[in-house]
Amino acid sequence: MHATRKTITAVAALCAAFSASALAETELTIATVNNGHMIEMQKLSKEFEKENPDIKLNWVTLEEGVLRQRVTTDIATKGGQFDVMTIGMYETPIWGKKGWLNEIVTDEEYDADDLLPAMRAGLSVDGKLYAVPFYGESSMVMYRKDLVDKAGMTIPDRATWGHIQDVAAAIHDPDNGVYGICLRGKPGWGDNAAFITTMANSFGAQWFDEDWKPQLTSPQWQHAVNFYVDLLNNYGPPGSSSNSFNEILALFNEGKCGIWIDATIAASFISDPKQSKVADKVASHRLRWL
Repeated sequence: MHATRKTITAVAALCAAFSASALAETELTIATVNNGHMIEMQKLSKEFEKENPDIKLNWVTLEEGVLRQRVTTDIATKGGQFDVMTIGMYETPIWGKKGWLNEIVTDEEYDADDLLPAMRAGLSVDGKLYAVPFYGESSMVMYRKDLVDKAGMTIPDRATWGHIQDVAAAIHDPDNGVYGICLRGKPGWGDNAAFITTMANSFGAQWFDEDWKPQLTSPQWQHAVNFYVDLLNNYGPPGSSSNSFNEILALFNEGKCGIWIDATIAASFISDPKQSKVADKVASHRLRWL
């Protein structure tokens, strides 16, 4: 398989993209995804409103697929439902170029030069910043080290998909409520489509060739998709086709997932003993496939 690494995931690297400036006695409607960090951000609303008494914050919290659909429709039709939204690095430069986002004009209180260069470039068009990052992330292999050790196996820093499958098979124990691997199976770009794209790249597949001809029927794509489906059918939990980030996070924290491949942002949850029953049994590697 070809090596691939996703340094900033377009699914989960979320950014606050301002589409309206705050004015006196302004209500700002914020559309965001329903993950733990965004929920935590909402808790700061009272502090913000205390420091800015002329601004009231209204939150619309949606699951990822619904959020993308609602936000894309609203901004493309200029519906004006949302003033601030969390979007990804995929959308930001496209929407900024189309004039759908206002440029972020920073001052001495926000040091844009302090942003990681790759993140700042990914959120800019022609040197103009159109979103500011709330966090950045990449993909990571997270796993129950106790289960892998018990099976007499390891997960190397540069794994192959074949090796991941072998480990998942070795630790799969559905009779005791442990599933070898948990992956996003819910349909949608922010769910299984982004994950499958990363997997397909490591199989040598691509969406288009250099002449922009679709390649989705190529042997590489068929191999990748069949491998993904077989992996979940054989070693995944029941109902995987309904699982997104939050569903798998709950499963992992209950000790029901042997391996989870997803955004690095999950690490702060699965390693927190207040949230995870297996916090002391977790190990991880950055996603660097061979």
